[in-house]
Amino acid sequence: MTLLIFSIIFVALFFDFLNGFHDSANSVATIVSTRVLSPRKAVVWAAFFNLVAAFLFDVHIAKTIGKGLIELSAVDAWVILAGLCGAIFWNILTWYFGIPSSSSHALMGGYAGAAVARAGFGCLLAPGWVKTLLFIAVAPLMGMVLGFFIMAVVMWATHWRSSTDVNHLFRRLQLLSAAAYSLGHGTNDAQKTMGIITGLLVTAGVLKTFHVPFWVILASHSAIALGTMFGGWRIVKTVGQKITKLKPSGGFAAETAGAITLLVTAFSGIAVSTTHTIAGAIMGVGATRRASAVRWGLAGNIVIAWILTIPASAAVGALVYGVIAVLK
Repeated sequence: MTLLIFSIIFVALFFDFLNGFHDSANSVATIVSTRVLSPRKAVVWAAFFNLVAAFLFDVHIAKTIGKGLIELSAVDAWVILAGLCGAIFWNILTWYFGIPSSSSHALMGGYAGAAVARAGFGCLLAPGWVKTLLFIAVAPLMGMVLGFFIMAVVMWATHWRSSTDVNHLFRRLQLLSAAAYSLGHGTNDAQKTMGIITGLLVTAGVLKTFHVPFWVILASHSAIALGTMFGGWRIVKTVGQKITKLKPSGGFAAETAGAITLLVTAFSGIAVSTTHTIAGAIMGVGATRRASAVRWGLAGNIVIAWILTIPASAAVGALVYGVIAVLK
């Protein structure tokens, strides 16, 4: 492999690190806000299960990202580099302002913007984008409905017990639900970087067919786990404390709802946002108490950021590719 390919793989893994750093809030916000674990223990717990996911799941999402969104004949190393730059820019910007946006959609947007700048809109593969755009709405709704349902069941099953007993029970159960969510987070988000790196190796002629090497799987999971350990605390506060107030039972319900959504979509090869999913689940849990328990104004601002993510990162990806095209 050439120095250029090595350099772009490094940039891809740096994005993966930022993905874990930016999205650590997804995995740990609920368990930190309910005080089941300290922030430092929570990120270590989440990072461990981000890494373990490398050995448990197939790479359906990596195939969707790597060859299901963009026609590979329209892609070269510079397109991938420009796309990664667009995603990294959006991740840093939203982290700075504490906005829980989607790293996954930032990557897709940046990649698409750079590819369109090189080859036009004809390079976009409609079936992959239909599922992606559809699940911008479906994933948080799934999380919300499941969060509401699981919390309602928990409330019904424990209404006769004292709050002290309930909190004691779910402080333990939340360790399991947080682990399950981190498995889902790891397998969803690390696979997106795997898809980009594998697409790069195919377009560079290093691989003859699209298959994800084990070293790419291990490197991607290691990078996202390391990023999670560093933790983007600005976003943790938004997700874990500002959307709604959570008790251990609510944290358990939200994490379980998020884990189910992420694992179902991962096995289906559908690339969804872990950020959208957990935010929707938290809103669903809060709504079981009363509608006003959810800060819908803040939720609306978060949704606006979700809508802007793909076009904004696409614009940056296209701009970076334009600059590269002039300079190379």
